Order: sequence, then structure tokens, then C-alpha cells
Amino acid sequence: MKRRTFLLGTASGLSVLALAACVAPAPVPPPSTSPSTLTPSLVPQPITVDRTNWSTDPFSRGSFSYAAVGATPEHRTALGQAVDARVFFAGEATAVDEPGTVQGARASGVLVASQVQGVAAPGERITIVGAGIAGITAARRLVAAGFSVVVIEARDRIGGRIDTVSSDWPFPIERGPSFVHHSSDSFLDNELTALGVTLLPFERTPEVRSRAGAVVEPSPLGAQAVAGALSWAADQQQDVSVERALIDSGEASLSKTPNAEGLSDADWLEYEIATRLKVETGATPSQQSAWYTTDIASADNDQIVVGGYSTLLTSEAAGLELLLSSVVNRVAHDDRGVSLRLGTGESLSADRVIVTVPLGVLKNATIEFSPALPFAHRGAIAALGMGVVDKVWLRFDVPFWDTAARLWTIVGEDSDFAVWINMMPLTGEPVLLGLIAAENATRLSALDDDAFLAAALAALEPFLAVPGD
Repeated sequence: MKRRTFLLGTASGLSVLALAACVAPAPVPPPSTSPSTLTPSLVPQPITVDRTNWSTDPFSRGSFSYAAVGATPEHRTALGQAVDARVFFAGEATAVDEPGTVQGARASGVLVASQVQGVAAPGERITIVGAGIAGITAARRLVAAGFSVVVIEARDRIGGRIDTVSSDWPFPIERGPSFVHHSSDSFLDNELTALGVTLLPFERTPEVRSRAGAVVEPSPLGAQAVAGALSWAADQQQDVSVERALIDSGEASLSKTPNAEGLSDADWLEYEIATRLKVETGATPSQQSAWYTTDIASADNDQIVVGGYSTLLTSEAAGLELLLSSVVNRVAHDDRGVSLRLGTGESLSADRVIVTVPLGVLKNATIEFSPALPFAHRGAIAALGMGVVDKVWLRFDVPFWDTAARLWTIVGEDSDFAVWINMMPLTGEPVLLGLIAAENATRLSALDDDAFLAAALAALEPFLAVPGD
């Protein structure tokens, strides 16, 4: 991740990183909303619905890390440092390059396996906490190097936030990451293809609609305002939030006078924030660093996975010793080795441990470390942010829309569901994927399924086909 770098491109942060976590608290049930209090939508009811709720998931506590105000790449490096050559860390939050992506998490697994091999004697017992892509990658390499490895996972499955669902859907849907970014620079797409996973090129040019349903020509004003604010921030003596940079640079002073389409210049800044800034980081502009940002660029060679991302984990995990449905509450170490306490009260001993739980779990302090982690680690955990991007998958009997665009966005207000992906031209099936990010996702996480669905369907009304067209 590069200092003072901001990469433009609508909805370029569509990868929701998948990692495993091992923690104990049970999720708090959301408040119930009676269906009778919901306003009926003009959009027909879907026949199948699936939603994520990563912020309340006790094994993730968010979707992926982002650069909060004051956080630096050095914090990621510090978090990835070993403690007394006994406790090691991996995961996307430790990845200086490509944090927040499957590639970044996987690279961290490769790196931590190398770190362990550099200090451990052949045949040592290594315990890995978390069966996400980082943990499984590290385990596979350490087993190949002759170590005795056990992977402990709190969920009843491997993958963490790589979560593919096949039942009740005409094709496998991804509750976690859906994209392979920079496929021309990565071998990940080739590996998935070799495993029989279908990937398709994804066109990122959006169809933009007003709340009234009119198709409008995208304006560059919002992106230009953000770029100008960040250029201003790069010359400041200390990091500020993106929001503060927009205000203090004057870039936020856009006209609020509507044009013939009913849209103002200020609307396009809100559009840029809703469809890109929030989706890339899972955070609001007031939380995001103006100096550092997740380095995920929009690219023509991005591909969408429609054949099962979890196939990659299944292949890598074959033959590994896995302990599923096992929560780790405490990690203790001394110069003789490591001891782990499980939620059942049982204890496990190992020579070394690799902790791959998400940043959100570390921030929530649900794993006790004894002795306490060094200040550098605690400082990194406190400084880095954990963003939230949730998904809703909707399957319909027949499409209610008449557009063949793959990417839909809404301008004119900060819609809860500002970005939609139309799977119809990709798969031939009337399936939509909606994204909800940052404080919108956190607020709607408290809704029950009926209220959440009502909000999603209301957001889709601009895309209703007009009778007779």
C-alpha cells in the first residue's frame, strides 16, 4: 500500500476479504420488525434471499481492514512481526501489499510459513488459529516442509469469510469475495480455472440512474473533488480524514443547485462517496485516512467468480489436520512453547502458533494473550480500521428490469444500497447482488430479515422496467 496514493474507479473495492476467526461471544439477536409495518415495494418479491452480516459475526467483526486516520503501512508490518519467535500473525491486515484482498491474505500465509521455517526445528508442532485463506496457505506449506500442523477453526467449516453457498441457487453464490483483481498480474485466476471454477470478465462501467429511474450520464465532478482533496492532503504536515480534506481544501464546496435532470454537482460527490469510497474501505470518509488507502485499482482484467471460490480452500486443505467448531479464548507462551485454551475448557500445547484471526477479532480483544502483546502490536491493532461491506443476494422468477448493464449505481442521494451487480448477462439467471457499506451496513445490520429485504427492494425501484418500453 503506497503512501498518498488514491486510485480512482467506480466500485473498485468489491472484494470482501475472507478470513477465519476463532472467538467466543454469541451474536446478539437484532430487533424484530413486524412485516405489517413495512411499506410494500413495487419490486416483486424474490424467491430466494441471502444476506451477510459481517459486523455482528463473532468470528469476523467486520469485512476487511482499511487505513484509518493515523494508520500507516508500518502498522501492518508491526502486526505481522513474530513475538518471541513463538507467536506469529498472518492475514490481510498484515499485508502491506494488497491488504483487504484474497491475494494479500494468501501472500501473508506464504510469508508467515517462511518466518516459522526460519526459526523452528523440523518436526515441531505448529498450531494455526483460523482456517481462512491465510491459515490454510501457511498450513499447507508447513506440512510440506515436514512440520506437524493442526489448524483450529471456530466455525464448523473452513474458509472464514470465503463462504460459497450452492443450495437453492442456480449457481454458487459468494457471501465473501466475488472477484479476482488484477488477474493479468496474479496466478490466482489460473489456479481457480484449473480447479474447474468459472471466472468471467467483469465490465466495471456502471449504468447510473437517478432515484426517479432515469438513466443519466456519469459526471467526473465527484471523483475530481476527491482527487483534489487528497492531493491537498498529501502536502499537509499530518494525516487527516478524507472528509476533513474535502472540507479544508474547498473541494466539498460544490453547487447544490439542481440541473435539468434534478441533479447537482454536490450530488456527484455524494455518489463518489457512496459507490466507491465506502465500498472500497467499508468506512465513512470521516474514518478514512487521506494519506493511505487500500490499493485496489479498477482494472479491465478483473474477473468475477461464479463457480465457487471455496473450491480453492477445499483443495488446499485436503489432508490437513483440522479442528473445527473450536473457539480459542487464550494464547499463552513462554520460552518452552505455546499453550492454547479452547472455549470448552480444554488446552492444547504446541511449539509455536500462527494467529490468523481478522483484525476485527483482535480489536474486540476476545482472545487473551499472555503475556500481553507488545506495544507495537497493540498500537497497530488500535490504529488500523476494520470496515464493513455486506451483501444481499436476490433471486427472482423473472427479471423486473430491462437493462443489460452488469453494474448498477444510484445518484441523487446516499442510498443504503448504492451498488448492484446484475448477474443476468453473466449467468442467464435473474439474480442480483447488492452491496451495502460503512455506516449504512452497520445500521441495517440491526434489522430483521423482513425489514432488511424491504429496504433492498425499495432501493431497486429505479431499475423497474417501464411498461410499454
